[in-house]
Amino acid sequence: MPDLRFSGIGMTSARTRDRLVQRLREQGITSLAVLDRIRNVPRHIFVDEALGSRAYEDTALPIGFGQTISQPYIVARMTEALLQGGPLQKVLEVGTGCGYQTAVLAPLVERVYTIERIEPLLDRAKERLKELGVRNVRFRHGDGSAGWKTQAPFDGILVAAAPLIVPEALLKQLQVGGRLLVPVGPEGEQELVRFTRREQRIDRESLGPVAFVPLLGGTG
Repeated sequence: MPDLRFSGIGMTSARTRDRLVQRLREQGITSLAVLDRIRNVPRHIFVDEALGSRAYEDTALPIGFGQTISQPYIVARMTEALLQGGPLQKVLEVGTGCGYQTAVLAPLVERVYTIERIEPLLDRAKERLKELGVRNVRFRHGDGSAGWKTQAPFDGILVAAAPLIVPEALLKQLQVGGRLLVPVGPEGEQELVRFTRREQRIDRESLGPVAFVPLLGGTG
């Protein structure tokens, strides 16, 4: 991107991003498409300017309203795990946040439907994604735990906050063969789980411990 704001300098430069990608490789991320998105999405524009120099550290950072931008490894891990098993047409994202996960995922699928309960965060995410030319995303201000029934079924659902138990509505909105990625459990005891809907059952696979903000109902 020719815009210096996007391409970055110093701690937001291409060299800094390359070091992040190398760390993610060392941590087991193998999808070249996902790594390419991590390298090319300017994470620093999704955080406050004061935190820009830390944008390519592999750590979560505050984005206001008690929310965080997930660490790059988690974004890469969840995106890679969602895509494993074949290409996706319609993906529901629960918890838009600042829009960084959306920006990484959107070019890798046909369409993203994303829900955020905190309206100022949603407005900010819309602005950033528009700036980046990401056009295949539909936005909704609402309670993500209820899913997006009018657009269901989805062949992929990614949840960026942790419920204590998986909302039944999300499982019901998965089509056969569809995959749901969701962190589940109380603080300090969360695990990332991949559910896959089959004809007569739902398979459950644990992908390891994680730490997310809780999934809250309602809107803010």
